[in-house]
Amino acid sequence: MSQKGEGVDLETSLGYLLKEASSALRVAMEEVLRPLGMSITHYSCLELLAQRPGLSNSELARGAFVTRQSMNVLLQALERDGYVTRPAEAPVGKSLPARLTPRGRRSLEKATAAVRSVEVRMLSGMTETERSAAFRSLQSMIRSLRGDSDGSSESA
Repeated sequence: MSQKGEGVDLETSLGYLLKEASSALRVAMEEVLRPLGMSITHYSCLELLAQRPGLSNSELARGAFVTRQSMNVLLQALERDGYVTRPAEAPVGKSLPARLTPRGRRSLEKATAAVRSVEVRMLSGMTETERSAAFRSLQSMIRSLRGDSDGSSESA
């Protein structure tokens, strides 16, 4: 319904297509995580802690793309339910670094397998060359939007 020269052509907009792919990925991940009693943020938090033990609430929030307040509520629930542990007092500063418990690790193993199955399905129609090119292209887009410069000027 846009007039000539105005708006975005949704049929050819890469940004719109990326948003649609992101939405489809989110729905597919929610479908496999829901039976495990997890949300995407819950899974992301556990995955981040498995790969980087001791992250603070703020670091987890940034990594999971949520607010600090949302992450704090989630961490309290995960701690209450025995998935993570945090010290009663901050060892340094105000940060309460979180760590996975054995229960959290077991839960994460199941969730990781489910999420991997979604990614495999998502990439199933692509060759390895196409996957590599998509990976490089997406990384380049992220760097450009964030204003990052790593000294390289690769062109795709």
